This record gives sequence, structure tokens and C-alpha cells, in this order.
Amino acid sequence: MKTALAALGAVAAVSLAGCADDQAELREWMQSVRASVKPVHQPISEPRRFEPYRYDNEGQVDPFSVARLGGAPGVAHAGAPAGGLKPDTTRPREALEAYPLDAIRMVGHLANRQGQYALLQAERLVYQARVGNYAGQNYGMITRISETEVALKELVQDAVGDWVERETTLQIQDGSAQ
Repeated sequence: MKTALAALGAVAAVSLAGCADDQAELREWMQSVRASVKPVHQPISEPRRFEPYRYDNEGQVDPFSVARLGGAPGVAHAGAPAGGLKPDTTRPREALEAYPLDAIRMVGHLANRQGQYALLQAERLVYQARVGNYAGQNYGMITRISETEVALKELVQDAVGDWVERETTLQIQDGSAQ
């Protein structure tokens, strides 16, 4: 057994010694290829001289003016009420106005002699709301309540700054446990 291992070791040593010659030939070939190939490079052109532009706004319209957003002459400027729409900022805010509409869910509906009520949930609290109440952060007034949805009319500012009405609805949600 020992002689077999010794013979195997001798064969392995001779084999590995033969690999050393192949490495030397490979290294010689790599050196000859490197010597024969010359790198090609193109000269980089000189950069152009930068000349800054001096903006002289004497007698011209200020590019940051809100009046530029109005477009054509005669169009109302920002802050001017379009059709007299603007939110009533003097009225007391209601609890549901502290939440954005996407955080409010309709979870139920009640009706009695006094009218219809929507059950609206925000942060695990359920509120009773009726027509005329406000919900959402965009001055959303409830205009209609049915068994399946609540209709709201919100006041939002457009790009010019005018107040515009936007109608939206909250649909009743199944599986109201959250």
C-alpha cells in the first residue's frame, strides 16, 4: 500500500513539473503579444471656453412672476377668485378635516327622521357625518349620502392659484375591521 502511494506521489510530482514548462511558454507568448500590440489613443481636443450669459431684465417680464402663469392678457392672476370660489377660513374646523380623504373610510350608513348619516372611520375612530359636514384636508363638504357612498365637493387650488371645485366620493368598505 505504501509503495502504491509513493508511486502515485512520484507520478503527481512529474506531472506538476511538466506544467511549469507550459507556464513559461505561456508567459513568453504573452510578452511577445504585448510588445507587438501598440495602444491606440486619440488626442483629446481642447475644451471650448465657457462664456456665461448675463440676463438683463431691464424692461422685460420677470421670469419668476406669477403673472406669467396667467397666459393670455385678461386672464385672472393668482389669488383672484374665479367665480367667487374660496374656502371659508373663519368657520371652526371639524374633526374629519384633520385627515386626508384617502385615510377616511365609509364603514356604514344610518337613517332616521332627522336625516341620513354616514359612518366614517379615520384612525380607528368612527364619526357620524351628515350633509353639510366637512371631511378631508381640501375643504371637502359632504353634498350627498346614500347607503353605499358619500359625495363630497372639495375646493382645491389649480396651478395659477385659483380655487376650483372637485367632486369626489367615498364608497362603503366591506370588512371594516382594521
